Amino acid sequence: MKTYVVGNWKMNFTIGESSIYLHKLLKSIPKYRDIEIVVAPSTIALQPLSLQVDRHILKLAAQNAYYRDYGTFTGETSFAQLRGIVDYAIVGHSERRHIFHEDDKSIRKKVAAAVRNRIVPIVCVGETESERAFGEHVDVIRDQVIGSLLDVSTEDLDKVIIAYDPVWAISSNRTSRLATPDEVAESVKLIRETLAETYGEDAATNIPILFGGSINPSNAGAYLTVPGVNGLLMSNSSLILSEFTDIIKTAKRVQS
Repeated sequence: MKTYVVGNWKMNFTIGESSIYLHKLLKSIPKYRDIEIVVAPSTIALQPLSLQVDRHILKLAAQNAYYRDYGTFTGETSFAQLRGIVDYAIVGHSERRHIFHEDDKSIRKKVAAAVRNRIVPIVCVGETESERAFGEHVDVIRDQVIGSLLDVSTEDLDKVIIAYDPVWAISSNRTSRLATPDEVAESVKLIRETLAETYGEDAATNIPILFGGSINPSNAGAYLTVPGVNGLLMSNSSLILSEFTDIIKTAKRVQS
């Protein structure tokens, strides 16, 4: 299985800055057969960057999209419109859930829309600090996994990636702390057990699961060696060329 290194640029960089950064990034990393490098620029930068990117080196992802393919939905961009521009899409990120109040119903529609448009959804699940403190994280993670994938068939599960993205471990959260490898291992195991109950052991074993939560060059190696973790989803470190390339190199060393 490939190791995934995914950088979510969030609402950072202008189109020009995105282009310059991508140019430097492409010059800084070789072609890897077993490392899938993905960056998610802002929506307005996706189309011009799609003309610049070398997809043998890295792929583009959308940060969000709407689940209807076409229609009278002012301000939205659909997965159908992104087809051919991106290979991946982040769906259900904690900021979409908690700032923009997306629920599992809308998220599962987005997952289904991504799959039918041949875009791989990176489906984020994860609990808040209070949910973990009160021992509710097991139910929260189970509900999010099941609810987000309700419209995905067993045959299509191999077109999906899961990212364990606990809200309390995200650097933009004022109360954040680093997740321990044991905490990550516990949650990843829970995700795979939940998937196995619905899709079977083989499907649950083969689906890539990423970890996202204040990733940096110092801790990337520790998280990549957690059993069941197949890659990383990060934001801040993906905006700094030296840090992002260091993490990519770490992913290669760990895999070797």
